[in-house]
Order: sequence, then C-alpha cells, then structure tokens
Amino acid sequence: MRSRHFASLALAACLGVTALVAEAQDGYREPLDRIVAVVNDDAIMATQLDDRIAQAQGRLSANGMDLPPEQVLREQILDRMIVEEIEIQLAEKMNLSVDDTELNRQVRAVASQQDMSVEQFADALEGQGLSLGVVREQVRREMLIMKVQQAQVSSRVNISEAEVDRFLEQEGAGATRDQARQAIFQRKAGDELEKWVQEIRGEAFVDNRLDQG
Repeated sequence: MRSRHFASLALAACLGVTALVAEAQDGYREPLDRIVAVVNDDAIMATQLDDRIAQAQGRLSANGMDLPPEQVLREQILDRMIVEEIEIQLAEKMNLSVDDTELNRQVRAVASQQDMSVEQFADALEGQGLSLGVVREQVRREMLIMKVQQAQVSSRVNISEAEVDRFLEQEGAGATRDQARQAIFQRKAGDELEKWVQEIRGEAFVDNRLDQG
C-alpha cells in the first residue's frame, strides 16, 4: 500500500483545545484571541498556535531533546499550520472525506500504539484535560491531509523498470522487484511532497501576522 510511505499521524504535535472567548469585567464576552495568520479565506488564531507550541515543547522535553528558542519554534510551527490549512482547504475542494469506519479504525490504532484500549485511551486523555471527541476530530483532520498528499503526490511519481534494475544492482541485494519499487517510491514521494508543499504554499494567499502587535 502506498499510503504506508507517507508520514504517520503526528498526533502529539497536533492536539489542543482552542479557547476563543473569556468573560469580560462588564459582563459581556469579549474575544481575547487574535489572528496570527490568514490563509485564503480562513484564519489561524493565537490560541491554536499556543496549543501546538505547548504540545511540541512537552514532546521534546519528554524525549530529552533540547528546546529551540521559542520564537524559532513559533515560526516553524505556524508555518506548518499554514501548510496544513492549505491542505485541508484542498481536501474540501476535492470532496475528500473520512468516514466513521476509517476514523474509528485509526483511533483504535493510536490507542493500540499506547498499549491501551479505546476506553483506557479516553481515560488517559481526560487526565490530560483533553477529550476523545477532540482527539477524534484532530485524527480526522490528519487523515484528510494524508489523503490529499497521496492523491496529489502519488500521481507525480513514475518508476521505470530500469530504475528498479539499477536499485537491485546497487543497493537491493535480496530484495524483490516489488520491494525495490516500494523503496524507490518512498524516496521519490518524499522529494515530490516537498516540491508540492512549496507549490501550494506559493499559490495560496497567506498573511502571516505573527510579529504584528
């Protein structure tokens, strides 16, 4: 399956609940959020960015990795969020969707990776202040992104029999032709994905307001 050659769900980097409003002193509810980027007709809010930064910092710390300067991390994560938003918009234009059967299967897989049942996974999330519903929607979003990538990138990868022969001769000792073809596809798909991301980002209207105000 070609889908295995694409990046796995980066769930830990993506989870977070967006807080959009707070109670004002005069009794009205006034928005505290601000826009950090406009992507075509949609916006990315500061609280969404803050959630992603907190998740990334927690993951890096848990793995014993040094944290980059916060401003660098903010810029890198916002850039990734901008690309994700473009990909989601493309998914909508292409009428791509993730049905509940696909979603449930993936949520079970995520829980299984943690050696948990879905019920145990839900309890663990609740202990972190998250809900299974929030996680399901984020998983659905990531699956849509993967579908867009597969649809757009796979069609750009062509593999000739000569390339397969060369791979087997040079670095595929003991591999079958199918295995060689999969290895070549994985390598080419990664390169094409990077090119495609640059293309769609260049074609989109993006107003990055991270350093404004």
